[in-house]
Amino acid sequence: MDSDLAAFEKSLAAEKEQRDREAEREKRHHQKSSDTDTKTETETVETKKERNTLQVDTMSAPMVTSRLATIAVVTATKIEPEVTTTRTMRTATATSDRDMTMKSEIEAVNAAEPGTLKNTTSPMTKWIEAPPSRPPQETAPRELHRRELNQGLNSLPLVAADSDSEFEPEDEIKINYKFGDEGSKWRMVKLEAVYRTAKEKSRPVDEVALERYGSLQEFDIAREEKDETEKRRLYGAGYEVKDGPDGSLYAERIKSTPKANLPAARHQPDIPLRSGIRMSHEQGSASTPSATIPPPIDQTALNRMRAAMMKAKLRKAPNAAKLEEEYNSAAAAFATNPNATTASKDVILGAMESRLLAGTRGETKAVDTKRGRERGTVVENTDMSIEDMVREERRTRGATGGEAMRMAERIAKDSKFDADLDYMDENAAKLAQRVHKSEINLKNTAVHEFQKVQRILDNCQLCEHEDSGTPPVAPVVALATRVYLTLSPDPAIAQDAAVIVPRIHHTNLLECDDDEWEEIRNFMKSLTRMYHDQGRDVVFYENAAAPHRRPHAAMVAVPIPYEDGAMVPAYFREAFLSADEEWSQHKKVIDTGKAAREGLGRSAFRKMIAKEAPYFHAWFTLDGGLGHVIENSDKWPRGDLFAREVLGGMMDVAPEIQKKQGRWNRNDRRVDGFKSKWRKFDWTRVFE
Repeated sequence: MDSDLAAFEKSLAAEKEQRDREAEREKRHHQKSSDTDTKTETETVETKKERNTLQVDTMSAPMVTSRLATIAVVTATKIEPEVTTTRTMRTATATSDRDMTMKSEIEAVNAAEPGTLKNTTSPMTKWIEAPPSRPPQETAPRELHRRELNQGLNSLPLVAADSDSEFEPEDEIKINYKFGDEGSKWRMVKLEAVYRTAKEKSRPVDEVALERYGSLQEFDIAREEKDETEKRRLYGAGYEVKDGPDGSLYAERIKSTPKANLPAARHQPDIPLRSGIRMSHEQGSASTPSATIPPPIDQTALNRMRAAMMKAKLRKAPNAAKLEEEYNSAAAAFATNPNATTASKDVILGAMESRLLAGTRGETKAVDTKRGRERGTVVENTDMSIEDMVREERRTRGATGGEAMRMAERIAKDSKFDADLDYMDENAAKLAQRVHKSEINLKNTAVHEFQKVQRILDNCQLCEHEDSGTPPVAPVVALATRVYLTLSPDPAIAQDAAVIVPRIHHTNLLECDDDEWEEIRNFMKSLTRMYHDQGRDVVFYENAAAPHRRPHAAMVAVPIPYEDGAMVPAYFREAFLSADEEWSQHKKVIDTGKAAREGLGRSAFRKMIAKEAPYFHAWFTLDGGLGHVIENSDKWPRGDLFAREVLGGMMDVAPEIQKKQGRWNRNDRRVDGFKSKWRKFDWTRVFE
């Protein structure tokens, strides 16, 4: 044992001399040392690395000898690289301290009681002293007030603030590829498939991504790669390339998502409820009705679900029954939901809330004089609130005549009016006041307007009267949920001409919602196939020239010969340029077909024309054609005379047929012949 100690001390002395020589050599080459703090930090790290505490229960003399030899080998192998890397003057002093520490450790080993050493799998294993375990903390009981009703709170376990009950984000995922490598194209195909599936099935993107990727973090990594590839293509060679994800999208997801909507942690314990029932987070959310609160469904979401259901039925998809069941349950929940917000509900305005009915609301105030009380005179309220202003603006929007009509009424009330700028400047406040009728006249106007609307609805040949159960006067050829198909009134401008009609009385087709437009497009596709099967082309048009008369919106389909199909846009363009006023505020021709080809697609018509404006529009394709905003409705041809003259002149139809506009007949003899041709292309048979 003494010989081993002597040999070990001799080797330590030799190593010390070698380190001293290295230190002197480095001192000569580097007169100016680097920062003192850096040296001190380097020395501290080295000292921590080389101080290995021996965990020894008891050991015998032969085992101590082998252990000392192992320490000598480890020390010798660690000294060389550390001397080369540190290159400081304080290494020699630190080494002498380590020698003294090593000697004290050897003496402690010699003084240890005989026993056995712990088993190790390798002679180079480092024995590190385990940190002492933290003693269990005693939780102080809750201090309850003497009037506290829940005196049993002390029996419930306390949950620490740093426990696992909070949401734990997923562990960071290490990827073994670089952005833009050979497999980037396939990863982008997988990402696009997620968005395509979510759009086709009307499902949340995160839900589909969780099924495809198994983790939202991997989905966000794919999104980062897509953004990176787009930036590389956009900025070119000078762009600073990013090879891997930085986790910004996933961090933004964690930050922006409320904890109530985040997925539960995988190791989250059961949460004790106040009622004594324990809810396990490993159970599905479907097993506990109160665990997941479904988001409120508005009318837009309901329309999208219905559109997805209709598409699935048309394609005969296997999930059509499931989508129909989901839609029915959502519709029932929407109809009976007591917590629905007022923003998602339709507010029906009665006769007393119709346009120009100010009454005693905040828009006007009564004249508190004897004559004013007798006549019910009201004046404009100059101290209106924001809500009153919004209500007045929404009610008077689109009124006949607009601000010019109201200005004319103010001038008519002023008997001293003079068309002079000086007079207008002096009486600007007077001319700016709104003229309000008396309360009695306002009520009479509202009643008259309500009766006018009811009379139009009662006499409408395209409306279905639900109160009496009377079907429309027009013969119904095919019936969908929101739209139906009928024949053009006799005499038609062409054989087998049809009309696509919404079941709800709209002033024009721009007032239709997404569900109605989806069914309108389905009828357009089916009619196009039928006419093409007969060797003919087709033109669709809508005449909404008189919105103040409140006609029933409809789209007319007119089949034309194939040889005339290419010339139809030129005929309508020339007719638009010559039919209306020479000087106009709007463009003579609105090319919705060009806008559809440039990116607007099927929504070109709905985005380029205002629904309050009187217009005429012709479709040459499913997505668009040519439109025209009518400046003077009184000078525009009545009914469908404009379209009948253009198409009739192109197809050489007799003038008496062009000018004659017939009426619908419920017992039309043409229905059976049209149905026999239509049945092959009837898409509404899926509802049977």
